[in-house]
Amino acid sequence: MTKLLVTGFEPFLDYKINPTMQIVENLDGEKIGDYTIVGRILSVDFQQSAQQFKQYIDEVKPQIIISLGLAGGRFKITPERIAINVKDGEPDNNGYTPVDESIQEEGADAFLTNLPIRNMVNRLQAEGYPAEISNTAGTYLCNNIMYEGLVYAQHHQGVRAGFIHIPASFDLAIQHGKIPGWNSQDLLDAVKLCIEETVRADDH
Repeated sequence: MTKLLVTGFEPFLDYKINPTMQIVENLDGEKIGDYTIVGRILSVDFQQSAQQFKQYIDEVKPQIIISLGLAGGRFKITPERIAINVKDGEPDNNGYTPVDESIQEEGADAFLTNLPIRNMVNRLQAEGYPAEISNTAGTYLCNNIMYEGLVYAQHHQGVRAGFIHIPASFDLAIQHGKIPGWNSQDLLDAVKLCIEETVRADDH
């Protein structure tokens, strides 16, 4: 079976729950089409997460890489179009706060995803899920991991890579108090639809 790597993150900042963890744990070992899903969790640490991510890729040797991140405050599923070569923003879980740093010193300024993000959004909307393409993955850990995944895809022909931001789960929204939330099953089902569209595109 061909491998599909799905990654999520541990809780971070003032988000005491990260629904991407639950989704990744649920998906690990599932099969969609000819693909076996391998789910892995990344730490919210600029240095560690990039190394973990590369290690998982080396172990799994995936044909498709889909990384998930929480976008607290967004109310739609938002596949990301672009990753930029910048680290900046809030402290990570170990207190590191990069300012205007490059992810890779000699790297390209940006990479566009080669996931079928328009197909994903069309499918999600057709199934009744609010969704749109996002044109910014920010400059925090999510963008960092998306960039690293696309660097790998650039050097491995036929590999697809990209990133999907999801809203908070109800549990997190209630705990946080100031962000919208989705039912956890809906979040999982929406991510599965995105995976299905990617597998379908990869088979053509």
